Amino acid sequence: MAVYFDTKVDTVTTGIHTGLYFHEVHPLLVVTSYDQIQGGTVSLYNKDGEAQNHATIQRSVNCTAVCWQAQKKILAVGWESGELMIWNEGERDLHEAPKLHKAAISCLAWSVKGSRLVSTDQTGAVIVWKADARGRLQTSPLNNINLQESVNELIFRPSASQDPSTDLAALARAAVSGDESALDMFNWKKSIPGKPGNSPFGAPVEAFGFYVGTEGGSVYHCNETGKSQKCFTTDGSISKLMLMESKSILITITVSLTLAQHNISPSGDLKELFKVKLSGKTDRPSICWSNPGVLATATGEGVLRLWDLANNNNYVLTLENQPLYDKNEVLNCIAYCKERGTLAAGTNLGNVAMWKFSPNPESTEDDETCWKLQPPSSVDGLMEHISFGSSEHLVAVCSSNDVFILTEQSMKTHFTGNVAAVQLGPQTVSIDCFANNVHHEMKSSIQVRGVAVGTEAAAVWNGKLVEVYEINQDNQTLRGIGNWTCDTSQVAIHNQNVYTIDGQKAQVRTMQGTVKQFLNFTESEGVPITLDVCANYLVIGSSLGVIKVYDLSRRDAKAHNIPKNVGEIIPNFGGLVSVKCNCNGTKVSLIITQSDGKMDNKLYIWDTELDTVQFFDFETGRGEQDDDLGSFEEEEDISDIDRGRHQAAKDISSRYPISQFWDCSEPKLIVCEVKRISGTVATKGNTMQEAESLVVSLFSTPEHGTMIQDSFAMHRTHNSFLGFEVPYFYFAVKSDALADASAGGDNQLTPRPAVAPSPSPHVAKRTMRDFIGLEQASKSSTDAMMNFSFYLTIGNMDEAFKAIKLIKSESVWENMAKMCVKSRRLDVASVCLGNMGHARGAKALREANKYPELDARVAVLAIQLGLLDDAERLLKNCKRYDLLNELYQANGQWDKAIAIAESSDRIHLRSSLYNFAKHLEEKGDVNSAITYYERSGTQKFEVPRMLFDEPQDLEKYVLKSKDKSLRKWWAQYMESTGEMETSLQFYEAAQDYLSLVRVYCYCGNLDKAAEICNDIGDRAACYQLARTYENQDQIKESIHFYTRAQAYGNAIRLCREHEMDDQLMNLALLGTSEDMLEAAKYYEKKHGCQDKAVMLYHKAGSFSKALDLAFETKQFAALQVISESLTSNTDPEVLKRCAQFFLDNGQFDRAVDLLAVGRKYIDALKLCNEQNVMLTEDLVEKLTPEKSDDNETESERMKVLEAIATVCMNQRQYHLATKKYTQAGNRIKGMKALLKSGDTEKITFYAGVSRQKEIYVMAANYLQSLDWTKNPKVMKDIISFYTKGRALDSLASFYEACAQAEIDEYQNYEKALGALGEAAKSISNAKLSNTTLQEERLAALKHKIILIKKFVNAKRSYEDSPDEAVKVCQILLEEPEIDTSVRLGDLYGFMIEHYHKKGNYNMAYNLLQELRGKSSVNPSYFVSMSTLESIHKHLNIPLGRGSGPDKNTEFDENNDDEIQGEAIDEEVIDYD
Repeated sequence: MAVYFDTKVDTVTTGIHTGLYFHEVHPLLVVTSYDQIQGGTVSLYNKDGEAQNHATIQRSVNCTAVCWQAQKKILAVGWESGELMIWNEGERDLHEAPKLHKAAISCLAWSVKGSRLVSTDQTGAVIVWKADARGRLQTSPLNNINLQESVNELIFRPSASQDPSTDLAALARAAVSGDESALDMFNWKKSIPGKPGNSPFGAPVEAFGFYVGTEGGSVYHCNETGKSQKCFTTDGSISKLMLMESKSILITITVSLTLAQHNISPSGDLKELFKVKLSGKTDRPSICWSNPGVLATATGEGVLRLWDLANNNNYVLTLENQPLYDKNEVLNCIAYCKERGTLAAGTNLGNVAMWKFSPNPESTEDDETCWKLQPPSSVDGLMEHISFGSSEHLVAVCSSNDVFILTEQSMKTHFTGNVAAVQLGPQTVSIDCFANNVHHEMKSSIQVRGVAVGTEAAAVWNGKLVEVYEINQDNQTLRGIGNWTCDTSQVAIHNQNVYTIDGQKAQVRTMQGTVKQFLNFTESEGVPITLDVCANYLVIGSSLGVIKVYDLSRRDAKAHNIPKNVGEIIPNFGGLVSVKCNCNGTKVSLIITQSDGKMDNKLYIWDTELDTVQFFDFETGRGEQDDDLGSFEEEEDISDIDRGRHQAAKDISSRYPISQFWDCSEPKLIVCEVKRISGTVATKGNTMQEAESLVVSLFSTPEHGTMIQDSFAMHRTHNSFLGFEVPYFYFAVKSDALADASAGGDNQLTPRPAVAPSPSPHVAKRTMRDFIGLEQASKSSTDAMMNFSFYLTIGNMDEAFKAIKLIKSESVWENMAKMCVKSRRLDVASVCLGNMGHARGAKALREANKYPELDARVAVLAIQLGLLDDAERLLKNCKRYDLLNELYQANGQWDKAIAIAESSDRIHLRSSLYNFAKHLEEKGDVNSAITYYERSGTQKFEVPRMLFDEPQDLEKYVLKSKDKSLRKWWAQYMESTGEMETSLQFYEAAQDYLSLVRVYCYCGNLDKAAEICNDIGDRAACYQLARTYENQDQIKESIHFYTRAQAYGNAIRLCREHEMDDQLMNLALLGTSEDMLEAAKYYEKKHGCQDKAVMLYHKAGSFSKALDLAFETKQFAALQVISESLTSNTDPEVLKRCAQFFLDNGQFDRAVDLLAVGRKYIDALKLCNEQNVMLTEDLVEKLTPEKSDDNETESERMKVLEAIATVCMNQRQYHLATKKYTQAGNRIKGMKALLKSGDTEKITFYAGVSRQKEIYVMAANYLQSLDWTKNPKVMKDIISFYTKGRALDSLASFYEACAQAEIDEYQNYEKALGALGEAAKSISNAKLSNTTLQEERLAALKHKIILIKKFVNAKRSYEDSPDEAVKVCQILLEEPEIDTSVRLGDLYGFMIEHYHKKGNYNMAYNLLQELRGKSSVNPSYFVSMSTLESIHKHLNIPLGRGSGPDKNTEFDENNDDEIQGEAIDEEVIDYD
């Protein structure tokens, strides 16, 4: 609850005020005025209404347009002469723009960030200016557009939010090409952290396009390049252009109140959505946005019209029937504050009417019920202009002569000693004395900014002046006794003294303002900022956190103890908000802010005797002593007491304290008002957590810390918690709920009996929970109850019962039982119920022990005590929606019961609907009862029962109902009464064709019955009709309908009796096996029909009978068909006979199949071998015996499996053979079979899964027969298999083969060396039986390795010492059998290349000839062709192309030339 204080602006001019304009951020107000002598004036004022120095602009003409920049203190002013000025308030600088306008400036508008200013005039000139950071305009405008008609309205396009997925590549290209905007977007260093809109990506992009509305009704779009385009034209002059930015919609309103909506495209084009004519007068409409998408208009009437454009809804806010407003009062101007949700309107009688928006949680749409009218603020004169502005949400209003600034302030309250003061208006205070129920309404001469009361006096102040009033409770009068100046922010009253804070010190004054004593604070202690009086103790807190307590029981205030600096011991201390002390000065409680300015969630309590500081954390709901208890959420073995404390803490968690009060007589009891922390989410259904404000009472002692005693949600009609004095709590009532200050909420199950009468409608009293029924009790009884409550809170039951042992009042025991609901102490509750004599409640409490949830058991207690609200909350908290449903039903709240059943207790939904229907039936609401019987699914029985005495209503219901069973019941009832026609109608409607046919047959209308059976085909109906026809000897019709009813046995019976053989066979095939057997017996006896008998015996499953008859009558085709259906369960003799039959007829495959079915596996396999019957997958599976636990049977199975595998091998079906060998456990034979298939992939897989050494070796040997040199996987598998098979000698041989392959195919001696090394390792690790052979083989390998290593080293060292390398090769050539280790061609090739490189061609040629003589391989394989050609070319010897050595390789060194020539000739002859 807040009031507005009006401050009259000390205007510097005497002219008529033409407009006022508040800055959106800064507390700066511009007032424009015009005087015929002085001309036009633009003046700036601060929030106190004081004129800013040197901030008045005056011209001889009128000011026609004013516009503030959005963020900076820069003002654009346009004049009637066409002049344009820019005032920079921050720098006190006035800048005049070039005079380009030739007529009066009509509109001004800044862009979002203030870099562009658009000005228009009455000739249609539109000029776009570029502004610098100081607001100065460039000498030449960016664009100059002439629309040829006067401009009335101007608005910039909405700013588009930059997509985070901005194409950075495109930006980069634009930046490189010199685009300044692209460069700005990449200039990250210029952005200021923490300020919105500075990040180049994701921030709003400043829009430079705008729309203008003209006198002729046209709307133009002007883009950033200066091009203008007419978008549309409407009837009448444009009065207002507005933007609905959330949906990119432009709102256009004409002077005739025609509203049009246009959708804004990305390019700026407009598309009309709809057009509508608004209601109201059209003289001077005032229009603004209220909520998003809601337009508010004031047209000089007594109502405000609101148009919800988003939901296409409209409603009005009216002043009619409001006692504080005149019936002739009309609304002239309006303004809206989005942050406060406040809509303000100025009236013709000088009032400012304000509506506060409060959304309805039960509705998705807003209406007039969501706006709450506040008390008016009154100023002088007819209100012509109103404006909200600045971040302080100030309101400015003006008449033609005066300007006022309204400042919002929370209404001040104070309570002490049964006296409460509540501010009602700027100068009005309500004072209530509850000791004698006297109400005073005080009218002060000052605007009240603070109020304080004592038992005998009251004081109000405004920061400069203090007024003191005497409260005479005997004479019930209130009179002023003091009025004195004092710059104070805090005042307290005790007895005949007034305590104030003035600067660096606190003062003790008389009621007339005389200073009696100074209570000084040193500079190091800070400035006193808050004080409070409780009983005979005064506490003062300073800006640095120093707290001093004074004893007021003597003539002068004396220090009660040593000052305490809590700022040094409380972590993250920011400052004191309020300090309060208890009645004996032993405890001081603190509410503080943190260093970041946020409210601290803790209540701190300083024990002045022990000099210790404890805290209670409202965020967790626990005191400092409970921090080590952890969470009870997952613990199951905790006591009910601890569980109750945990739930109480949970109920008040996620909050922070805003006020605190100590009891004036009980030093342990403190009560706080707490609010929910912003952003926290309350548990749905928990009324305590959902409440915005709670009142929490606490006990604080040194031994037990601070513990919760009680808590409850503040009523929706209460504005704030004033204080308490046992046995009452006191609340300030909201202004919009004065008539219902003490009424219960609509959502409560029962009104609270704790609400007590109050002498004033502005203050509400509520009895404390522990003292209900003890309001008039003696002090001893009150003290006893307080002690009981304290001991109950700490869990000391012995002391608790001692405290109240002398109390005999039943109401007291009832009250204590109710206390147990809050404390969840069921053990105490049982004692209280016993003392109350509440037998029913004691029984219910014992029966409630079956519920595992503590809250459910407590809810049962609450129900027995009539605390239905608490029961509801507890059941919601423990999620026992079934019990909550029962509670709602028992209390007659059926809507809630059904709602909870539908959402959370669906298992009881039908029973809840049924109970509600019974309730409605008892009330006589038959139609509603029928609806809920139908929803519960019980209408088939309950509705006929309910309407049975009203046959006409019942028949109407049955006709209306589509339930077939209900219609059938009614038809049966009609049939029982003999109304056959009616029963036929309802049988047909119920689709009960059996009953329909039955009635038709009864009535003798067989044709109609037959028609129904033929059309519908209902089996029961057909059977009924068939029986009727049979009784009348109409056999054909009877057989037909028996067949349709699928009663084939009856049809067959009739066919046999009447020898209808042509139909008998078909019917028998359609019937059951019994029907087939009966028909088969009939055909067997009839000559020439044995084939049909065989078929029917076979179909009926009587194979032996069918075979006997088939053999007897030699029906071979039938035997073939029968054999296909034989299974292993068939008689073995039958199988044997069939098999023999197929053998005799040469059908060996069928014989084998039957032998397999008959489990004659060996005979079947012999037959396959002898007659070469090919085995298939299916046949092999048939020949495979099933597994058995019997060893002998399993042995026979193995033999059969091997026999199958042998036959498969003979038939070259190696995969099947492998499968059967494997099943027989002979994997080696299986591997041999698989090797014959040549399936490499399966061989590899089989070896891997078999895990047998022999199989590994077999697989490796097989893989070695493949071209393994070109398949690395095969090489890897060979090595793996030999290794796993432990065949290291074979592995060594394979490594040798690998080495030789590397030499022969790739001349890679390095890899060959590695392979030989692996071979040597394998030989050395092998365990051969012939150790001599193993050693010889190992020695040979090592020798081979040495030779190859020499050759490899020679090749590696060639670059450094080529001659040495050649010598090594020459030495290697002398080694015996060197060719088995290093090929001769490689040695000779290496040396030939060397001599060719050195230019010794003769030596190279001689070596070449030696190579040809020793090796049959073409030399070009070892020596490059280019080297060969080069050698022959230098020696002038023709190069032959033969692949072998020359025929004559011997020559005499002394006759080289001649011999060489002959050799060449021979070579030519050989290879030509």
